[in-house]
Amino acid sequence: MAMVSNATHDPKHADKVLQDYVTVTVMNIITTFFSSPFAEQSTNVQTQHPMFVRLLQSTYRVALCNWLTGQQRYHVENCSRTLLEIAKIRGIAIPGDLETQLTAVFNKSQMIMKHSRAWMTAGKIRSDTVSQQTQDYRNIIEGLQDIVSLLEDQLKPLVQAELSVLVDVLHRPELLFPPNTDARHKCETGGFISRLIRHTEKLLEEKEEKLCIKMLQTLKEMMTIDVEYTGKVDLKSLSKKEQEDRKRSESLRQLLLTSYYGRTQVRTNRTLAQNSLNSSVQDSDRGAIMLNRAEMTLHDVQCHLDREGATDLVIDLIIHNHSSRTFQETIGLGIALLDGGNCTIQKSFLNRLTSDRNSEKFFRVIYDRMRDAQTEIKATLSVTTGETLTNKADEDRSGGQKDTAKSKTKADREIFTSELQEQMADAASTTARAYVHLQHIRHLEKGDSGAGGRQSLPAEEFIGERAMEKEKKKLSSEIAIMEPILRFLQLLCENHNRDLQNYLRSQSYTPCDKPDKPDKPDKPDGTMNYLRTQNNKTNYNLVCETLQFLDCICGSTTGGLGLLGLYINETNVALINQTLESLTEYCQGPCHENQNAIASHESNGLNIIIALILNDISPLGKYRMDLVLKLKNNASKLLLAIMESRHDSENADGILFNMIPKQLVEVAKLAYHQVEIMEEEQENGKGGDEEPSGEEEDEDVTNSRDVGHNIYILAHQLSKHNKELAEILKPAHGDAHGDIHIDPALEYYANHTAQIEIVRQDRTMEQIVFPIPEICEYLTPETKHRVYITAERDDQGSKVSDFFSRLDDMFAEMKWQKKLRANALLCWMSGHMSFWGRSSFYLAILINILVGLNFPFINATREFDPRLSGLVWTTMFGSLAITITVWPPPRFVVITLVISAILRLIFSFGIEPTLILLGTVNVLNAIMFAVSVMGNYGTFNKPWKQMLTDFEFLYHMGYLIVSMLGLCLHELFFSLLLLDLVYREETLLNVIRSVTKNGRSILMTAVLAIILVYFFSIIGLIFFQDDFLMEVNVASALGITNKEVVNAAATALNGSPVLNADKMEEFCQAPDLFNSTFLKGLNETERASLQSGCLEKFSKDKQSIDEDDTGIERHCDTLLMCMITSMNEGLRNGGGIGDVLRKPSSGERLFYVRVVYDLLFFFIVNIITLNLIFGVIIDTFADLRSEKQQKEEILKNSCFICGLERSAFDNKTVSFEEHCKQEHNMWHYLYFIILVKVKDPTEFTGPESYVAHMIKEKNLDWFPRMRAMSLAADDGEIEQNEVRNLQFELQRTNITIQELSRQLTELKEQMTEQRKQKQRMGLFTPSSAMGTI
Repeated sequence: MAMVSNATHDPKHADKVLQDYVTVTVMNIITTFFSSPFAEQSTNVQTQHPMFVRLLQSTYRVALCNWLTGQQRYHVENCSRTLLEIAKIRGIAIPGDLETQLTAVFNKSQMIMKHSRAWMTAGKIRSDTVSQQTQDYRNIIEGLQDIVSLLEDQLKPLVQAELSVLVDVLHRPELLFPPNTDARHKCETGGFISRLIRHTEKLLEEKEEKLCIKMLQTLKEMMTIDVEYTGKVDLKSLSKKEQEDRKRSESLRQLLLTSYYGRTQVRTNRTLAQNSLNSSVQDSDRGAIMLNRAEMTLHDVQCHLDREGATDLVIDLIIHNHSSRTFQETIGLGIALLDGGNCTIQKSFLNRLTSDRNSEKFFRVIYDRMRDAQTEIKATLSVTTGETLTNKADEDRSGGQKDTAKSKTKADREIFTSELQEQMADAASTTARAYVHLQHIRHLEKGDSGAGGRQSLPAEEFIGERAMEKEKKKLSSEIAIMEPILRFLQLLCENHNRDLQNYLRSQSYTPCDKPDKPDKPDKPDGTMNYLRTQNNKTNYNLVCETLQFLDCICGSTTGGLGLLGLYINETNVALINQTLESLTEYCQGPCHENQNAIASHESNGLNIIIALILNDISPLGKYRMDLVLKLKNNASKLLLAIMESRHDSENADGILFNMIPKQLVEVAKLAYHQVEIMEEEQENGKGGDEEPSGEEEDEDVTNSRDVGHNIYILAHQLSKHNKELAEILKPAHGDAHGDIHIDPALEYYANHTAQIEIVRQDRTMEQIVFPIPEICEYLTPETKHRVYITAERDDQGSKVSDFFSRLDDMFAEMKWQKKLRANALLCWMSGHMSFWGRSSFYLAILINILVGLNFPFINATREFDPRLSGLVWTTMFGSLAITITVWPPPRFVVITLVISAILRLIFSFGIEPTLILLGTVNVLNAIMFAVSVMGNYGTFNKPWKQMLTDFEFLYHMGYLIVSMLGLCLHELFFSLLLLDLVYREETLLNVIRSVTKNGRSILMTAVLAIILVYFFSIIGLIFFQDDFLMEVNVASALGITNKEVVNAAATALNGSPVLNADKMEEFCQAPDLFNSTFLKGLNETERASLQSGCLEKFSKDKQSIDEDDTGIERHCDTLLMCMITSMNEGLRNGGGIGDVLRKPSSGERLFYVRVVYDLLFFFIVNIITLNLIFGVIIDTFADLRSEKQQKEEILKNSCFICGLERSAFDNKTVSFEEHCKQEHNMWHYLYFIILVKVKDPTEFTGPESYVAHMIKEKNLDWFPRMRAMSLAADDGEIEQNEVRNLQFELQRTNITIQELSRQLTELKEQMTEQRKQKQRMGLFTPSSAMGTI
């Protein structure tokens, strides 16, 4: 029976066989047994009293199921009636409330039976006529319903267009009046909206409640994002009918705007502004969303209405506490005003509540609504779990009814109306059940078969089931109103408004300062000074009352904490989630007072929150696991908020006291495996989950692993106060055999969880544990390595400043990499960037080796030894076989395969085809490399101007162009590719930087050298012009030409130039000389001349070729020639210009002047100036090398974040490596900043809000500098040890002092005793002396 009662409501997935067996067969067996004479004579019924009561309760639970058919309901109620009669006859005590409920069910059925006897009689006489008339009426009703549905579907877009125009008019009322008029000016200054808001409140005084509600709804629609008219709809995603409806509504809208404004209201050009905001809206707050009809952002519209009195209207209407409908719409308007956490609206609410003496009524109304909701929950809570209601619940219910009977307000009349509507719904459902029962009896009396009866039941079943479904799926108005109330209170505290958080808890405290803005950093508790005023106020602790409401709605008022899931269903789960979210917002910031109030409250609220995480919420979890996951997620967030930013363990100990640590970890593991379980159920066809309806479907479906991750973070925070939990959270565990097993769930959570340390505004440090955002997985290792190596230190020894400046680029790369994953080909190419780079370099080296060994090329193939050819074939196929069979193959095997393949190509086709093939492969590889680099760095997403200034892009484009030139133009262009080594090797880059870094100094020194050479050239021209005599070698033109031709031809034929004259004759007589490819470019005359006079010409020119003519020339006839000679010969010779000038005789007149000239040139130009240039280059290279070594030393021995040295962690509990990897991991700080950027600001925790503000201000004070919590803890332990030692020494000293005091006292007593003895002796001695006298 319990399985049937807890079964799914979806008839498609119900077990029909089990239901029929329980409701028909089992019920008939029980009825027959207790109606038999054997049961009347048996005494086991009295002895099995608890079992009899449980059986009666189970039948009552089955009777409450809304899926019962008429026949099934008849058998169930008959069985329950039989059991109740047996209990009365035998005197069996059953719970009074259970008997009352069963009697009420029976009375309703009997009442319907009494009034429907006439229907039975008429049915027997005119069964056919009634059946025909019923069918006709049903057809008519169905036809009318179809017509109404069709009209609603057709006219809905037009109605929406008309309503949207009203909102447009309220946004721009000044357009209704001519320019430069008084009415237009008043509307522009907000006079129209202001009077409209004031008039809304007066409508209630004039008993115009419906019109007031309509005005409240219209004001709320002014702040609603109308998707239909914002221009955001993707027309391609709409169907043809939806596009037509949109066109009709838009045309009607424009027609109405034209009639109101006198012109077509064309949308202003807000598209660009909206698009520019869309990206920021996603990364920032909801208030920045642009409302097209208002031509303002949501934040501006809210502030505009606030200035005109909307906030005061909400407070006044709540204080006056009109009808429930008006109160609900008022709360809705307040939610719309506060949507997005508008700090201006929050300030207006706080100022009005703190300054108005009647603000006490505001909180009293909300407090009373919470109390009424709890009373209603206690009164309507059914005994569906086999446990009875307590007397206290009955008293509360009766007391609540008495209170409502005394009050004569409109709200009471509304409550009565809702109760009357519920009674009417009860009557309708009971009537439907009775009608089904009568139909069943009539069929039995007529002797119809079971098949005939079943054919007539479905329509009646449908009526009864629908009535009961509507009845049970609706919360009462007193309970349903709590969801918007709690949302309103949550938005009041949004963005961690500390003043309102405290004000909701205690209204006797008013802040002396204006409330903190949400974007301001948290103030320490010491600065939140409150003045105790208005002591005559009654405090309404809405924080604790919200916790009490959670305790009540989850059913713990009946003591059923262990049966938590039976009180939570689809109807109230949204309200429970909202309660958890509101409690979370009360605590975050942190607000330590609210944290303590929730953690130390006397209710079962904290136990309920823990139970929501640890318990299986069944039966809801069987068909709506998404709702259960969301519930657990919010509960875990609330517990984290209760412990947020606390340096004590009080709240954590309170949470741990009420839970089993191992159970918490098991829940996190189960959430991780929930995805696999759901996939298996879908594969096996067991997907019994109901599809969520459109109203209940969340925009963001909660991921089970995200929920488990939050629970894991909760466990991680609690593990600091519980060693057992800390041990359980370790992913690796050993078994009895010594084998280590790694839990995949805990390993996943550990790998996706990070922690950092931040510095708060009061300079206290705090540790934050957070989940790593998914987008951070797209940061490439190449980028990580580049940032880690190239980040520069600041004056304080930290690299945070440079690291923070690169944040936007890294975030942009993450988003690009995520987008890149959608393109499979580009993603694959970008993922192998390092492979393409290595391949390009190796191909460039291989090509240049072949060019260097074989240029100029011989076209014909050469014959090789067959044994060598066979060795190449064997090597190639052997390495290929190893490569195929062994994966990944060894590197030397791949190299062997490539070399043997290239040799085989050269042997078979020649060097030039092989180079063409390798050049083509190199070009393709260069293209792949360039695409992968641009794909990884997001170059495709950049504008052209930025691409043209990107060095990476220009370098790879140049590399590709050079590769294509080498393939298409000339092979020697491949030599330029070897310069890629300079780009790849940092040492060679430092060599280049040694010249370029101080390029200006080197250039200026070179200019000085040119000036000095210019001076020496002038002196040489004037005084030593005749000394500039240079020996030159001049060769005849014919000899050079013949030498070139002959050598080239010999190279083409024999493989090497023939320079030996003895072999020239043999060469000239070679038969293939003049048919060679090389000489085809000569004309016939040149070829004949060369052929006929080869030997003769070569013999004549032999001397000119081998021994060129020698001559002397003057090289200083002009100043320019003098400068060229001085620079060319003077700088290249070790002894300066004197080494190449004429050697003068010592007897010449200018001999000594010449010596001075040569020495000055040597010392000034060759030694001083050139060494200056060399010194700058060498010093720069030395600086770069030492800088590189210093960088490596810093990276190895100092923390990237705080700048602490390795020596600071010597003899500490945390090593330097652990500190850099866990406490101050640089990438964890990046992940946290990214989390702040991608997370909804309204979901921020207190530390996240603080860091978000600091990032916005570009303030890096939240990074720890030269500080670490582990060192502080160690220092604290050292101080504690020192204090212990001092205390121990003090105790020893006290003991010593006490011992000395005792000894001193004893000594004093001894001296006193001795003095007394001496006195006594002195008394006796004089008396004896007198006697002698």
